[in-house]
Amino acid sequence: MNSAPKGLPMSVVEVRRDFHRYPEVGFCEFRTASRAAGMLADLGWEVQTGAAVMDRASRLGVPPDDQLEAAWSRAAGTGGDPRFLPAMKGGMTAVRATLTGARPGPSVALRADMDALPLQESNAEAHSPAQEGFASEWDGVMHACGHDGHLAIALGLAAELAENRDFAGSVTLLLQPAEEGGRGGAAMAAAPGLTDGIDRFYALHLGMGLPTGVVCPHISGLMANSKLRATFAGLSAHAAMSPEQGRHALLGAASAALALHTLPHFPGHETRVNVGALNSGTSSNIVPDRAEMLLETRADEGRVNEDLEARARTVLAGAAAAYGLSVNVELVGAVTTAANDREAEDRVASAALAEQLELVPSTNRVASDDATAFMRRVTGNGGSSCYFAFGSGDYGPHHSPTFDIDETAIPGAIRLLTRMIRSENAH
Repeated sequence: MNSAPKGLPMSVVEVRRDFHRYPEVGFCEFRTASRAAGMLADLGWEVQTGAAVMDRASRLGVPPDDQLEAAWSRAAGTGGDPRFLPAMKGGMTAVRATLTGARPGPSVALRADMDALPLQESNAEAHSPAQEGFASEWDGVMHACGHDGHLAIALGLAAELAENRDFAGSVTLLLQPAEEGGRGGAAMAAAPGLTDGIDRFYALHLGMGLPTGVVCPHISGLMANSKLRATFAGLSAHAAMSPEQGRHALLGAASAALALHTLPHFPGHETRVNVGALNSGTSSNIVPDRAEMLLETRADEGRVNEDLEARARTVLAGAAAAYGLSVNVELVGAVTTAANDREAEDRVASAALAEQLELVPSTNRVASDDATAFMRRVTGNGGSSCYFAFGSGDYGPHHSPTFDIDETAIPGAIRLLTRMIRSENAH
């Protein structure tokens, strides 16, 4: 675990810690993506980046240009790979890498997401990254969902396969930006030809509350998801002398927030609505003329989520009208549903048993993941797909400041994926 695989500059644990130390949010993963692309190129993989592997127009929720430029410049000064950084300017941070085996066979693709979350990492003594000196060096951003581990697994697998190409067919690694918020998967899947010819697609996710090394090949509960930004516009006025002349954007937005959380459930379906942020105002004596809300809807079926999103938009418009406001609603993230194929699940289970890993039959401890965009493309073209979990301990909830992974899960996951790929010709 602590030795560097042939062709990598560091061990897989050190790879994980390097990415953990320098986290980047969606479409700003310039250091992360360029370094990963460089390592893959050095291993002999055929690497594509930028516009070749992501449709620019299909991206949602892209950060402002000044934020992208600042993140790119920071990456250039902190170890980003100059061979690949230029093609990634403007948030085009997707990477596709392919390696061909020793004999004909199926085309297998694996997704590894790269982005971090806008969270301040814990500095508690019990938090391993803080204790061992690899906590996030960038305030307000941390890897709190295991994506740093996913990258380490992908690169460790890449080194293993490059050293010994005794496998059938080809393997493609899809390093995806902006999984958080459901923004990067669909943009990659929309790139012309990206998923053409893929016979099997897999997306591994660490954690999910499972003990280290436990494998769950059957994931249920991948929900459709819509993320919205609602901007309310009103009119400022003096809060004491002339409040009647104002149009209170904050009150309208607050009214909408409360109403959104009363939207009805759909019998027989799982649904969720959440207002996650509401920002407004500058002073206690000014009627605020602007309020921005971030919210989301989720459902276990696409048509149900579409209806829930439409109802949410109606609530937003109604609250704005009641307070004499205008409201602009922007879709900033969207995820579809997808289901695993039994054939692909069986392949995961068979490899896990061969590696003497414990299996759990199913779990629904997942919300949404835009790996579903790839899954739908692949299965729609006649291939098979599987989204599965690999336990990495329970060190704090996903998306919390104390989240961490058991790093011994990384080499275990590499062995599992290696066995899956090398056994493809046996099926």
